[in-house]
Amino acid sequence: MSGIEKLLITVAKLREPETGCPWDIEQTHQSITDCLIDECCELLQTIDRLDMEHMEEELGDVLLQVIFHAQIAKENGHFDFDSVCEVLNEKLVRRHPHVFGDEKNLKTSDSVLDRWELIKANEKKRGFVASGIFKDLPPQLPALMFAEDVHKQIVKKSLDASEFYDFDSVKSLIDDRLIDESAIGSLLFNLVALCKDNQIEPESALRRYAQNIVDTIESK
Repeated sequence: MSGIEKLLITVAKLREPETGCPWDIEQTHQSITDCLIDECCELLQTIDRLDMEHMEEELGDVLLQVIFHAQIAKENGHFDFDSVCEVLNEKLVRRHPHVFGDEKNLKTSDSVLDRWELIKANEKKRGFVASGIFKDLPPQLPALMFAEDVHKQIVKKSLDASEFYDFDSVKSLIDDRLIDESAIGSLLFNLVALCKDNQIEPESALRRYAQNIVDTIESK
């Protein structure tokens, strides 16, 4: 029996109503969302440290969250872990025609990403479908990643958002230093400190500003 087979059996036993663990039995998709966030953050920490031994354990903890959600879904007649794997495998094959198909002309990362996005755009949408200009961005994203995605879509779709940009002011804050990772990190840190000194929550401020960009463009 493989390791994944053993793990699937173990999680199913933990959820068994009569003989399982009381805590595991009580959990729902919603009740364990914080566990997924915590485990992902702990995994990211091991990746940053290149702590391979600990990373192996943390990858397992993240996998447990996937299997736990799949088990709950299976019990409710929606899907199971195997179907999750099937859907993922089909998507990976479909979006890599240069590996599994005959499109051997995709030789660069940029061309691969462009083809990926085109294939993705033509796929039948599963679940909620956004009706606006912007794709549906999960509000649970950290504000910095949310803002980054908003900017990426503005550039990708050539949207007019010039009123929201002020690169000259940003560059002046860095003075004449080279705009590199260190300079940007320093700028972001000082902006966070400035926010806290003025009783402003930086995460909320950035999220609201990025959301305002989305709402303004969508309303035009």
